[in-house]
Amino acid sequence: MHYLLLAVFCSVAVSVLLKIARKKNILIEQAIAFNYIVALSLAYFLLKPNFNGLGFTDFIVQSEHSPIFFALGILLPTVFIIMSKAVEYAGIVRSDAAQRLSLFLPILAAFLLFGEQLNQSRLIGIILAFSALFCLISKPTQQMEQGRFKGIISLLLVWLGYGVIDILFKQTAKMGAAFSTTLFISFVLAACVMFMYLLFKKTRWTTPSLLGGILLGGLNFMNILFYIKAHQSFSENPTLVFAGMNVGVICLGTITGALLFKEKISKINGLGVCLGISSILCLFYFDKLFG
Repeated sequence: MHYLLLAVFCSVAVSVLLKIARKKNILIEQAIAFNYIVALSLAYFLLKPNFNGLGFTDFIVQSEHSPIFFALGILLPTVFIIMSKAVEYAGIVRSDAAQRLSLFLPILAAFLLFGEQLNQSRLIGIILAFSALFCLISKPTQQMEQGRFKGIISLLLVWLGYGVIDILFKQTAKMGAAFSTTLFISFVLAACVMFMYLLFKKTRWTTPSLLGGILLGGLNFMNILFYIKAHQSFSENPTLVFAGMNVGVICLGTITGALLFKEKISKINGLGVCLGISSILCLFYFDKLFG
């Protein structure tokens, strides 16, 4: 359980960093690019990826895991870019809701692809988790800022993208020791995609963005590492990890927002925090006792 809690903490820390980035003159896209350099460096030195005696290029071509690290390498930065567009076209509230409700896809995959059995405690936990999410994302909304069609498409892509990434991380966790190599290559590909995107935009590089990217890279690496470790620890109960991560992040994020940034928590948001905690208890403790 501690891996899941650490993953939630690191994820919220990333959100806090992104929230204060503009005040510190940090350009988010540049920080994300530098973040992948730090993440792949940490993956190389701490996880010591094994290329089975092959060169980097040969391993990419011959590895049976190629589809997974290619998909992650492209999706990780691409979904971030799409998320920024969704915020522009549809607003922060709707974009955040689309990201959190992507939980539906990995939970569906847990039963259809990963063979998890649906019992009473898990069913109750899932219902509580989705109820919590709807309560926690319930905030006043405004009209979509630009282009209704672009807003709808971007939200759909955010929902689909984050859902698929969660499923791919679960697949990565199933690789055992090979996950370190897959994670390293995914970060390399993600860095290439992000830097090519910024060079295409002819971005002007800044020192604060570099420093912010270094901190972001450390937190992001630990977030992904602990998330995969949590999947390995609860290999028979992926729903706990999928729901625990999503609900845990938004519960802790809501509380952090209130304490650090004086964001208001409505009664329905407070109810969502309680339901979220209840869903995790149901998925973990009750499942152990009665599952």
